[in-house]
Amino acid sequence: MSGDFEQVRVKLATGVELDVVDVGPRDAPVLIFLHGFPESHRTWRFQLPHFSDRYRCVAPDQRGYRGSSKPQEAEAYTPDKLIADIFALADALGVDDFTIVGHDWGGAIAWGVALGGQPGGLHPQWAGRVTRAVIANAPHPAIFQRLLLTNEEQRAASQYIRTFRDPASDAIIAEHGIAGILAHAFAGRVPSGGIQPPDEIARLLGDWEDRDTCRAMINWYRASPAVVPAMDEPYAEPPAAPFPKLTIPTLVIWALDDVALPACNLDGMDALVPQSTIVKVPGCGHFVPWEKPDAVNAAMDDFLAGD
Repeated sequence: MSGDFEQVRVKLATGVELDVVDVGPRDAPVLIFLHGFPESHRTWRFQLPHFSDRYRCVAPDQRGYRGSSKPQEAEAYTPDKLIADIFALADALGVDDFTIVGHDWGGAIAWGVALGGQPGGLHPQWAGRVTRAVIANAPHPAIFQRLLLTNEEQRAASQYIRTFRDPASDAIIAEHGIAGILAHAFAGRVPSGGIQPPDEIARLLGDWEDRDTCRAMINWYRASPAVVPAMDEPYAEPPAAPFPKLTIPTLVIWALDDVALPACNLDGMDALVPQSTIVKVPGCGHFVPWEKPDAVNAAMDDFLAGD
């Protein structure tokens, strides 16, 4: 089991401060690791030691998590602000270009970072700074939104987002914190696969004690533009609209026993991400970086060696 990682406090031009793990040779290629909900930099506790002999590995506790800044208004967590944080973090650390690595919500932000920062990307001030992407169990934004509108399995699996967004959940958060809202949202749907070892559960429960942190974490869902219809709303194809292609080399790692994100999220990936490599991990639930770390590390080793 990995011990604690030293963190540095980094002030960003976006107005927040993040606690950041920054390990590995300063002159090496950079990997920026983004965790998801409801975790921290420790999502990557098996990846950071593995890669930090050859790469500079940067893993922040993102806005709203643990000791990092946690503004309380939902609008502080819109994806554009979360994406801007990552480029501001790179600036603050003197990093020019990097590979973005993300899981869960961190993967959702990694899609945006990659689309904005690829050569010719959506944001001219960032274009060319993101050379590769590694995404683990985080749906492509266009595929995910279409599935929410058309696919009963994905819509059913995403109803927890409606619970998180419901103002009635505020009372549960106030009384019972994140553990309470998770129990409420996922009642009867125990995730398959690995369970955190006791020391990691203790760390998470400690992280979740602060109610400002709990509200900030939920605000990621409340500020998201994703439309999650109720189960009884009509199913319909969204209006046809072009979505920019991600053209940089991209590794998509997908654990196949994810109760929140079924493998139908891989359908159509090759059209939207023409340089994608998909590695499926059977017998594994949502938290693939620590449930099956050897599979993740091996897939990343092979992908990163392709330069």
